[in-house]
Amino acid sequence: MRLSVSIPSNLTQDVANWRYVLDFARVCDEAGVDRIMAPDHIVFGEQLDAYGNPALGGIVGGSQPTGPDGNYFEPMTLLAALSGVTSEIRLGTGILLAALRRPVVLAKSAVTIDVLSGGRLDLGVGIGWQQEEYVAAGLNFKARGRLLDHTLEVCQLLWREKRASYESKDLTFSNIHAMPKPVQEGGVPIWVGGRVNPNVARRIARFGSGWITWDIGHEDMAESIAKMRALVAEAGVGHDGAFPVQVGIFAQHHEDGRNDFGKTFAALPELAEAGVTDVILYRLRTTFDKNETAQMAAEMVAEFRSAAAGHRRGG
Repeated sequence: MRLSVSIPSNLTQDVANWRYVLDFARVCDEAGVDRIMAPDHIVFGEQLDAYGNPALGGIVGGSQPTGPDGNYFEPMTLLAALSGVTSEIRLGTGILLAALRRPVVLAKSAVTIDVLSGGRLDLGVGIGWQQEEYVAAGLNFKARGRLLDHTLEVCQLLWREKRASYESKDLTFSNIHAMPKPVQEGGVPIWVGGRVNPNVARRIARFGSGWITWDIGHEDMAESIAKMRALVAEAGVGHDGAFPVQVGIFAQHHEDGRNDFGKTFAALPELAEAGVTDVILYRLRTTFDKNETAQMAAEMVAEFRSAAAGHRRGG
């Protein structure tokens, strides 16, 4: 099992020095966290109740955690900065609304990070839940699934082909050269986010290196993973339905506000048994003090490894 941590940059309080984000990445790298993840919101509207509407991609009873004025960095820019202050930790988006970017520009941004980081980028993508972001970008919210497929198709083409041509109703170009190519064999890994449904399964089969689950309870995880594997195998010619699975968990806290990692990672054996390979930790409480953050990260990684080792011993 691998541990990913979401960068705590979406705070609502005033931050005197945003370089604490760079320090946080350094600390996670030194502590042995497997991957650091950057969330994505380009803008916010004021209809945040959409987050609780599954028909739009939200979660039943869910609420957007920061309100409209949460501070969100552009994730590709952020990961480019973090690649320069880390050496081992993988860099991921969780999740990138890829369709909001022009495909050729996203392809170039991703390959730049991949090359300069020595092949450490993972691109987690999804369609999102907020109509206002698509409207602000001049895009059709109802077509967001098709737009995402189009974006990923162009990215992988440019990463793969030395001389690329493409034709669709959205975009046509001929004899395009885009260098450099990704360091990672096969291009930048794409992790597809979404629920268990044929569209997400088709996207995994066609583009994906892994699945980022969405709105699945622990008790339903094994059944959901089995269903998704079957759907992916059915959707992909020659695809056996084998792929890593990432699930998000929320940090639990003691009464005094400190992170309770024992309680946070208590469900790891259950998740591993269900087929989960990657965990991303959200709502981690940190301070702006680097030494305190380093102590917290060391405790977090130790507790995580212990829980994961406990599953291996039991299995």
